[in-house]
Amino acid sequence: MRIVKAPPLARHLHDEQPGWVDRLVLRRKSDRPDFNRRMFDEDFARLFGFRGRERGNLFNVVSSDDELARKLLANADPRYERRSVDQSVRKRVEDIAQSLVRFGAAYYFLHDNPDSGEIRVNSFGSGDIGYLFGRHIQWVPKRLKRNWDREDEKVPGEIRLLDSAKVMRFVLPHGIKRMLSVQNRTLAVLDRHEFKLTEFQPQATHENPNPTNHFDFGVWRNTKDRVFYRSTRSTGWNGRKQDSSKRSDFFDCHRLIRFRRNQLILRDDIFRQLSSELSKVGRFYNAEFTVDISGTDNLPSIKDLNELEAKLTREEIGFTEVLDCIFER
Repeated sequence: MRIVKAPPLARHLHDEQPGWVDRLVLRRKSDRPDFNRRMFDEDFARLFGFRGRERGNLFNVVSSDDELARKLLANADPRYERRSVDQSVRKRVEDIAQSLVRFGAAYYFLHDNPDSGEIRVNSFGSGDIGYLFGRHIQWVPKRLKRNWDREDEKVPGEIRLLDSAKVMRFVLPHGIKRMLSVQNRTLAVLDRHEFKLTEFQPQATHENPNPTNHFDFGVWRNTKDRVFYRSTRSTGWNGRKQDSSKRSDFFDCHRLIRFRRNQLILRDDIFRQLSSELSKVGRFYNAEFTVDISGTDNLPSIKDLNELEAKLTREEIGFTEVLDCIFER
């Protein structure tokens, strides 16, 4: 294991199983979460995936150096030359949200080329990042380096010392993190038992080709539904369930509002963190650089949802009005 000062590796291919030290240090994540968790992650991270989102600018970007802010947001990549600042902010916020919801953290690193003036802000994995003696470090196990013009080579493990001035770190708000942690534990249990019904089906035999099954599958489904709705009460997620005959419109409306409010809490916190982190890395080029990102009136606000919920409680609006307010903005 060697210690080097170097930019982080976005991904690295292991040529063998990691050693016990690697397993102790690295926080391994599964490649794909299970059924319910995967659906929730997709739904919760879709912060701007509603109709009417193209009506006017969605974001206010106020900066002491507009050109530098544009480069930091758009990566100064020729492929994105035509992308507006509004589109760049939206893409960056969505990418951060997806990483936060799935992994609980998101890391970006500022890569610059002094000769060409190019600036790139690229994401890299969070499972192998730590903080030691005031510096961000990346733990990289032994890996296989692919080469197109010669044989592949084995590279020894490394502890990479990252330039903290170029690291952007994003974390879930504490309340959201605690909420998702509790919910995901229950969703994991439900996913493990998703196809357990087959274990309660008696096996047919030659003597008894049509065995009687005394197991009540209705009770099983109802129990699973109750566990699901209790586990998702705090987030308000409905699991994409359309069986409204088991739920009242009032129940669905309050759930929709609660789920959207949690999304907006996450969105606004990402705005805050993105403003702070961009200001920090931007000072590598301009000591006085600042940038502030916020939503315009074309985006829904928590205040809007609070007023909507108050009207629903007073029975001044119905199910259709709530759906229009949630999905039209």
